[in-house]
Amino acid sequence: MSEKRRARVRAPELVGRGWLNTGGEELGLASLRGRFVVLDFWTSGCINCLHVLDEMRPLEEKYADALVVVSVHSPKFTHEADVAALTSAVARNGITHPVLDDPALTTWQAYTARAWPTLVVIDPEGYVVAQYAGEGHVHAIDALLASLLPEYEERGTLTRGRSPYVAPVPEPGDLRFPATAIRLPSGSLLVADAGSGSLVELDGEVVVRRYAGFREPNGLVLLPGAVRDEVAYDVVVADTLAHQLVGLRLTDGATRVLAGDGRQWMQGDGTASLSSPWDVVWWRDQVWIAMAGIHQLWTYDPRSGAVEVVAGTTNEGLVDGPLPEAWFSQPSRLAPDGDTLWLADPEASALRRVVERDGALAVETLVGRGLFDFGFVDGPAASALLQHPLGLAVLPDASVAIADTYNGAVRRYDPVADAVSTLATGLAEPSGLLLDAKDGVLLVVESAAHRITRVPLGASAQASGASHTTGRPTTEVRSGEVELAIAFTPPPGQHLDERYGPATRLVVTSTPPALIREGEGRGAGLVRRLVLDPAVGDGVLHVAAMAASCDDDGGVGAACHVHQQDWGVPVRLTPDGAARIDLPLGGTT
Repeated sequence: MSEKRRARVRAPELVGRGWLNTGGEELGLASLRGRFVVLDFWTSGCINCLHVLDEMRPLEEKYADALVVVSVHSPKFTHEADVAALTSAVARNGITHPVLDDPALTTWQAYTARAWPTLVVIDPEGYVVAQYAGEGHVHAIDALLASLLPEYEERGTLTRGRSPYVAPVPEPGDLRFPATAIRLPSGSLLVADAGSGSLVELDGEVVVRRYAGFREPNGLVLLPGAVRDEVAYDVVVADTLAHQLVGLRLTDGATRVLAGDGRQWMQGDGTASLSSPWDVVWWRDQVWIAMAGIHQLWTYDPRSGAVEVVAGTTNEGLVDGPLPEAWFSQPSRLAPDGDTLWLADPEASALRRVVERDGALAVETLVGRGLFDFGFVDGPAASALLQHPLGLAVLPDASVAIADTYNGAVRRYDPVADAVSTLATGLAEPSGLLLDAKDGVLLVVESAAHRITRVPLGASAQASGASHTTGRPTTEVRSGEVELAIAFTPPPGQHLDERYGPATRLVVTSTPPALIREGEGRGAGLVRRLVLDPAVGDGVLHVAAMAASCDDDGGVGAACHVHQQDWGVPVRLTPDGAARIDLPLGGTT
């Protein structure tokens, strides 16, 4: 890489409200000079961001004395901008590097980030050398660092040293960021204790047993008795961070992997790999899986071991219709009720359901407007708002209780009145609900408070009435013909592989759909001509890009990698707006 090319962009300063994981020290680029820096722009509720946090760990270990990773938290939701919520998220996700709190998106905008997550590589001399959007880029950063390290060592500008990370003091307690709970045949509770990587059996408040060996359990389902006898295990566990379903036998704690090879699913993987399974329920005689990582619903048959994709396109959004055509937005909790499967879709702050229509299963949205609208509003479902809900429970009157996680509330959707009300407020990130009809209460898993709370079914509270739209910069573009270009450069030592067809893919849609007159849909290539309708006005372009690169040598052990990202780009049509929209998928600058 030439000096002229490297010196093109000086890295902007890191500016925010404060720092976490540094022992109170305020960091700046000057204090990090001499080492490579990777800025990881993330927001705590984004599953793709959580994937990247996990992907980065081996890279941090490999280049421990030459690389500093800084997570720049640039929030999407108002709750995520709260200092206490961020502190909790950092601890929940086991982040072991400095975190910059960027609530006003100051540093996000300085680095022209357009998507969560975005990765920016800064060299030891303080210049930006690469930028990537989405997940799956760690191998590219690894190849880039391997190629650049000798050059900077020879120049004498690489100074190896220790990370500025300072570990926080962990909180004591029996539970650590619990996610959900189910009732066992014995009457005790089994809690998916995500933060400790274990399942905790509780009799009242007494820990009866702890089942260890999980990475991040988030979903649990007790199989029907006849099925349990046949398959010789009792509970199916959605181990999110391990990308696996695990069977647990309660008598002796024995476990077995039921589905997932431990790798995160990527395009072309079939059903051998999973992607952040978040919840599991028993419905229509099999286990249904909320596959949060790729915005789909899958099923697992305990008798045959068959795993199938049943709903979702892998595109993130809020699109209703037949299961194969529906778009989801990080489905994270399921609740069966007879012929209906209720679904919490947190990134769209939506309550949805799967029902049979005209002889086929279809998805319907009851509450929620899209990926960027949220709030805390009661009333008719069409105008009610939630904020990143993560829990559901069907109540005795067939209404649905909603753990409205980022509002710290329990809400209720009444399907007869088609309206939303509030049962309780002041909760610490409620993420799971369990009906205790005998005592007339809801058991609420307060994840950020590390406890289970009882809320009476007859409780009543009031929503704040707040309404929000995600605060992202709007791109002004001209009406009529616009060029959309996705920038991608294969990592060092790799090339675009087109032996079996196009190595790139681009999917473009819009909200509202009428915004795009021409250019909508799926096709090869990373450049697309769009014609935008000036009569529609403002809107959002939904862009999904994919590129496949393979090792240059092509010999034994050669690997191929998929790079992919989804963007939601708010646009405003103006007479003097830009004629081109550039989005970075990945590569050197």
